Amino acid sequence: MTALQKDDILSAVWRACDTFRGAVDATQYKDYVLTALFLKYISDVRRKHLEEFRSEYGSDELRIQRRLDRERFKLPMVELKNSKTNEVEESFLGDFYSLHERRARDNIGELINIVLDAIEKANEGKLGGLFRAIDFNSETNLGQTKDRNRRLKTLLEDFAKPGLDLSDTSEDILGDAYIFLIERFASDAGKKAGEFFTPRKVSEVVAKLAHPKSGDRICDPACGSGSLLLRAGEEVLDGNFQLFGQESNGSTRSLARLNMLLHAQDNARIDWCDTLNSPTLIESDHLMRFDVVVANPPFSLDKWWGNTDSEGNALPDPYKRFTPHMPPKSRGDYAFILHMLAITRPTVGRMAVVAPHGVLFRSGAEGKIREKLIRDNLLDAVIGLPAQLFPTTGIPVCIMVFDKARESGGLRSHERNILFIDASRNFEPGKKQNRLTDENVDKMVDTYRRRAVIERYSHEATLEEIEANGFNLNIPRYVDTFEPEPEVDLQAVQNEIRALETQLAETRKKMNSYLKELGIDV
Repeated sequence: MTALQKDDILSAVWRACDTFRGAVDATQYKDYVLTALFLKYISDVRRKHLEEFRSEYGSDELRIQRRLDRERFKLPMVELKNSKTNEVEESFLGDFYSLHERRARDNIGELINIVLDAIEKANEGKLGGLFRAIDFNSETNLGQTKDRNRRLKTLLEDFAKPGLDLSDTSEDILGDAYIFLIERFASDAGKKAGEFFTPRKVSEVVAKLAHPKSGDRICDPACGSGSLLLRAGEEVLDGNFQLFGQESNGSTRSLARLNMLLHAQDNARIDWCDTLNSPTLIESDHLMRFDVVVANPPFSLDKWWGNTDSEGNALPDPYKRFTPHMPPKSRGDYAFILHMLAITRPTVGRMAVVAPHGVLFRSGAEGKIREKLIRDNLLDAVIGLPAQLFPTTGIPVCIMVFDKARESGGLRSHERNILFIDASRNFEPGKKQNRLTDENVDKMVDTYRRRAVIERYSHEATLEEIEANGFNLNIPRYVDTFEPEPEVDLQAVQNEIRALETQLAETRKKMNSYLKELGIDV
């Protein structure tokens, strides 16, 4: 059997989306379609391996079962019991095909939930809690019983169509298809998509700027669907890295875990928690430290700090991330930045964060935080990106790169300059969203790594320059993109006017002769 290519999968799964499109919001139906994709994948792999084991071992069911028990994912038997007698009324394998056989049942949503719960329990180490935030029996998300059953029946039929056998599909193709689908869902979902998606090329820039190396622990404390985290891992060519993430939205965290599994990152740890108020990546009562930290956190998150006393006064942070200056309650940008710095390993760790331009120049508490970070010699570079790169906002954003090797005791502690790059005019325009090209990405990354000074594109500012600007990091203060108008050659313009007047006189002369032939007095 010929293995499916990415386009085959995309076409089939995108057709499955039509079951929900228009009736259910994209921010909701993506969970059901992508979960169905994963269930179909692990079911197809088991079917294929079962055939191979039977061909090898014949009727030796014990040996076959032992091999199945060593599979990457186990699919358990599901028993349905009578609620009154507690006797088993039905028993079947908890996989996609058993659900497809029962697709016309009135309680199909409940059956899907039961199967997913059984799969979770059978694979507790890898899948524990994965599907709990996704309810296939939800009237709120999928409609009343009749409509819900019809949609789920159609969904199962779409994935059961002949030719959609995922058993021989490589993890690279399946994982890339998954990310592509998330990208399409983000486009459909509009502004709500910011909860779970960072455009692919933006992720690539952030990952390359952070520059993970072999053996690194990599963390994204606001990981969404995990695409940025995976992209950072891809920078480590020998595959020797560990991935960690935190996400506050339960269904989005499930997307991230599925994303990891489909990219063969089974050991990635993705926690469900509020990163700022109750982080869970803890070691010995302290925040875990990482070699590389990347993130595209929510922009200017309001009311981000919930740890208050009975009178509503903010309590101090137990991890001392927000000292000596607490970020404003109405904007959480620097709260995420300070958290990220707190979990970046001292003297060696690297960090890159996507942020709105306001973090570069806003005053008050944010101005004080910015000044301290600069005086502590942590900020390495500021890169301005084009507008309209995100489905969430049309505003231009920036990437701030921090390097703990610049602090006291680090190998770069002698360096004080900050590199500014204005890449805001380098993009491929689109109807709704602009896009970065490979050339745009390469130019940004190469300029940063070489710390190159390029006219109207980049500038390396000294601490004295930045002090003179009151620690305002607004990029136009450092990168002059003004292009003077070309000088006008007045003599050439005069010559052109004379030539045009000569042509006009000849044209009038011809026109007059034609008019005379017609008997018109000129």
